[in-house]
Amino acid sequence: MQTFVQKVFCYNFAGGTDMSLVRGLHHITVCAAGAQEDIDFMTQVCGQRLIKQTVLFDGRYAHYHLYYANADCEPGSVYTTFPFNRVKGRPGSGQIQSTAYSVPKGSIKFWEEHLKRHSVPNEGVKERFGQKYLRFSHPSGLQIEVMEDDSDQRRGWTTGEVSKDVTMRGFHGPVLSVREIGETERFFVDALGFKKTGTDSKFHRFEVAGGGAAKTVTLVHEPDRPAGSWTFGAGTAHHVAMDLESDEKLAEQKAIYEELGYTDCSEIKDRNYFHSIYCRCPGGILVECAATAQGAFARDEDPSELGTHMLLPPWFEEKRAEIMAMLDPIRVPEGNIPKDAKKVAAATMTNPAPVDTSAAGVSRRKAEFVGGDKPKQ
Repeated sequence: MQTFVQKVFCYNFAGGTDMSLVRGLHHITVCAAGAQEDIDFMTQVCGQRLIKQTVLFDGRYAHYHLYYANADCEPGSVYTTFPFNRVKGRPGSGQIQSTAYSVPKGSIKFWEEHLKRHSVPNEGVKERFGQKYLRFSHPSGLQIEVMEDDSDQRRGWTTGEVSKDVTMRGFHGPVLSVREIGETERFFVDALGFKKTGTDSKFHRFEVAGGGAAKTVTLVHEPDRPAGSWTFGAGTAHHVAMDLESDEKLAEQKAIYEELGYTDCSEIKDRNYFHSIYCRCPGGILVECAATAQGAFARDEDPSELGTHMLLPPWFEEKRAEIMAMLDPIRVPEGNIPKDAKKVAAATMTNPAPVDTSAAGVSRRKAEFVGGDKPKQ
């Protein structure tokens, strides 16, 4: 007990990253609109690889859950979407305003021209903390950025239009809209171990685990912006996830939240590819902490075929036909499949990898769906 109390003391007064359990960003999850529209935009315009097709594990309606990532499917590059035509979200404060990806220095010009070719609305080149960035709109209204950062050496996915020298490497970090800075800053510093490293006008930068790409969160101060929706809804982001080492570290992080007074943290949930806890920060943004499960995204699909099968968690598998009938058909672009991979359509893996059930009992384990992703009347 004494050791644990000392950890919290360091968070409260050191204001640094020495004691942090957070290794960086794990993933960012948003709500798109149409599923095929989302796949086409993320793979062809953003040049990401679709690495997983599954479904939203929560609720009574069948929605796709689509995962995109860089060439190595690394935490800190995984952008996941729930196509959610049923409900439209309301953008505002207390949300992820934009997701910034890092790109090589000097590549912004390519992205300007590339977006123009695809008739994608954008805000023009701007600068934040001395780094050039370009913000543009997903068809659903979601906001995405490319930010130049030559120190990021991760391998981006390449396509016929997006080459190695301009590709998105992974996240630089999310931009979070808040009406007040103070308490959200306290959450990221005291509870998660981030360190504040700069202010640039209305932007406040926080970094963890050495900082830089995939280890940065930016708060944007928007005191007069009305609150955005917190529920699932097309055109809005749902949560940002931090990368933790293990389930044991998740339990330790939950204890830190509770000792500091953030008592609304969830129990550990089994998301098949990772285990998670969730806590809403004072500014309104939902923050997840995630620990990658054994096998990660290749636990139920060969690495060369990632994103080419429709996969369900084992506890939903008995309702596969019912679930599939509620989902619109989707097509994976040919360029998403590595040259050495089999050309496969949606299919069931006959021998999925064993699932770690250590988090059993704290997640939904029964498929009870009443409909698909149709707009509410």
